[in-house]
Amino acid sequence: MSFAPLDPLLHNQLRLAVVSLLVGVDSAEFTFIVESTGATRGNLSVQITKLKEAGYISVTKSFRDNYPLTTCKLTAKGLRAFEKYVEAIRGYLDK
Repeated sequence: MSFAPLDPLLHNQLRLAVVSLLVGVDSAEFTFIVESTGATRGNLSVQITKLKEAGYISVTKSFRDNYPLTTCKLTAKGLRAFEKYVEAIRGYLDK
């Protein structure tokens, strides 16, 4: 019996939570992700950078009412990685 390897980037609770949130929305603001995950801003920022560098999410920085606004969006590569990860987990559960 063999198990499919799990994507080490997604096999992190916070990064998996971020990608899971983004699967269900067109995009999400940084503050929404902080509130939804309960993560600290610093830790979330680090994990978002890792996901961005992997090409799993895109990050847009802009301003709203003179305040910085960071918006994250899942990329096609990120969606494929998430779907593959979920499929691998199902394989573990079905064995």
